[in-house]
Amino acid sequence: MNLPSRRPPARNLRPFSIKAKLGTLVVVSVFITTGLLMVALRTKTELRFITVFSVIATLLITQFVAHGLTAPLDEMNTVAKGISHGEYTRRVSGADRRDELGDLASTINRMADDLEAVDRHRKELVANVSHELRTPIAALRAVLENVVDGVSAADPETMRTALSQTERLGRLVETLLDLSRLDNGVVPLRARRFEVWPYLSGVLKEANLAASQRGLSSGSGNHTRTDVHLHLDVSPPELTAHADAERLHQVVANLIDNAVKHSPAHGRVTVRARRGPQPESLDLEVLDEGPGIPEPERSRVFERFNRGSTPAPGPGTDGGTGLGLAIARWAVDLHGGRIGVAESARGCRIRVTLPGVQQNTRLTYNS
Repeated sequence: MNLPSRRPPARNLRPFSIKAKLGTLVVVSVFITTGLLMVALRTKTELRFITVFSVIATLLITQFVAHGLTAPLDEMNTVAKGISHGEYTRRVSGADRRDELGDLASTINRMADDLEAVDRHRKELVANVSHELRTPIAALRAVLENVVDGVSAADPETMRTALSQTERLGRLVETLLDLSRLDNGVVPLRARRFEVWPYLSGVLKEANLAASQRGLSSGSGNHTRTDVHLHLDVSPPELTAHADAERLHQVVANLIDNAVKHSPAHGRVTVRARRGPQPESLDLEVLDEGPGIPEPERSRVFERFNRGSTPAPGPGTDGGTGLGLAIARWAVDLHGGRIGVAESARGCRIRVTLPGVQQNTRLTYNS
């Protein structure tokens, strides 16, 4: 999204700016020299003494002002060198100064905060990916070792187990690719008009088919529970929308996956679609019967790696990567829409609003 650039507030007129300080230094030096010269004329003091006194006074004042300017710069240089070596915890003091050095100190501190956050997210990504990849790799290795050692035969059941773990690895890689697209920030948006009922019906059938094929094996990106009933509610039946079908599939699939994981045994997940206020806009809701999302966590559920404090109550579920809802928000933002947690008497209700034809005209999304 290309946002109009905003100029920072003008601060070149501040009374404590460096320009004002240097101007004051020049004026004070001139006044001192003029005053000493007048004293010399009245007292008939030799001009050379007045010149020496004037130079000494000017040097002392200049040294005082220069120290106030160079000391913060030395500290900023030290902190910047530390940041270049990966030390993001140090901060520059004097950010409350009312001059350009205060602005520079604030900028360096914000840069250090951003780099520290990026470094923290990088470490979290490595830790989460390592954790998620370790389980299917270990399971796949165990199956293959048993076949090689003759403990188990390479029968269809054993191969299905190996295939299940391989599919899980594929889904994890696809999630990482989605995350990479999210970070790059420029993704083509191929919006088109489509009928909502057959489209969402196909998404739900695909989710049910994937669950029945994988049984109770844990996964990521597609739900694997067969005890949860998926229900589709579209009104009117001929409802149409204008969006990128592939990106919307990511949204619905991830929301269903999250809802199924937190549904009780033999629970029900409802996907509800209604017409939005704009032409071919879409209001979409995914409701489950799980424990819901506590109020303090609703603003953070769409953050990366946020798995929530409420464990998944259903059988055969795991915590996932914590990226599904973040990817769903990214895909909705790509359309210029909104996604959030809505009030619900029972369980959790995620509401998605897509803007339709009038606003959904961009081909790329620039972060």
